[in-house]
Amino acid sequence: MAAYETADQTSPTVTPGTHPSGPLPVHGAPVGRAIRVPLGETGFSVFPLVLGGAEFGWHVDIAAAHAILDRYVERGGNAIHTSDSYAAGRSEHVIGRWMAGRRNRDDVVLSVRVGRGADNPGLGPVNLVRAVESSLIRLGTDRIDVLSLDGTADRTTLLEDTLATAEWLVESGKVRAIGAAGYRATQLVEARILSAAGYPRFTVLDVPYNVLRRDEFDGDLRLVAGAQGIAVTPSQALEHGYLSGVHRERDRVGGSVRGRQLAASMNRRGARTLRALDRIAGELTVPPAAVAIAWLLAQRIVAAPIVNAYAVSHVDELVQGVGVHLSRAHLAEIARATD
Repeated sequence: MAAYETADQTSPTVTPGTHPSGPLPVHGAPVGRAIRVPLGETGFSVFPLVLGGAEFGWHVDIAAAHAILDRYVERGGNAIHTSDSYAAGRSEHVIGRWMAGRRNRDDVVLSVRVGRGADNPGLGPVNLVRAVESSLIRLGTDRIDVLSLDGTADRTTLLEDTLATAEWLVESGKVRAIGAAGYRATQLVEARILSAAGYPRFTVLDVPYNVLRRDEFDGDLRLVAGAQGIAVTPSQALEHGYLSGVHRERDRVGGSVRGRQLAASMNRRGARTLRALDRIAGELTVPPAAVAIAWLLAQRIVAAPIVNAYAVSHVDELVQGVGVHLSRAHLAEIARATD
């Protein structure tokens, strides 16, 4: 999907040295800005592709990160996800500098995951408040739109205590809505029961989910999320980059953490899946990564996948998935490949 803009052809301006039949200057909002989906019960409407900041301040420096963020907005994007644990908080700093420079905080739906920050680990009341305060400082903002609680980071704090602290954060205006990450189906049920007593609801669920990785979500977690009307924002939408089709040979991915993650998908099932994505991508004239994104968006419960980008060109590829419609035949072909 390209971010075309509307040209004002009533009074074209031709700069010196430019052929009069050349492209006219274009003005106006990107077409993608009109594409919005409700983010569950949060009250926010978002572009159906969330830009993740996991690489910002780590593999992507501040200048490159700002260029990626700019292109995402140019394409119509408005939802950004980060965490206090990404690059030890540098991701938040990078995004905060960008919002301050562009003066666009009110145009962005900002999601922040907490629980694994080294300075304020866990979801206990004191550390949770401190984590949010620290994130707000790094981001240079007065509120977090969706606070995502990482349930895998703390198995000891009672859910009721965590939600009681979240309630205070919402009432104080520091947080607008509460999301969950790494919570089990039974915990989502418990949280909904607690909401009847006035505690805030989980309205968004981050879960690793893609065409190759379905076991963690399909089943009870999916049923409960669907029954509760929770918006699902899948992380690992491209399975650490494997579904982009760029990495196909085990001996070329190296022995780094990411290399091992990529190598884990390099088996017969992974190869079959890439062949199916390649064929469909060729038919639709889009990158394989766009087909992987389109598959996620074809799942009715999915609101917007979270994707991380290393370069501006990745944004251009990924946003095409928003405009791709997969037929039943396409979905069946992908299902056969991944079985």
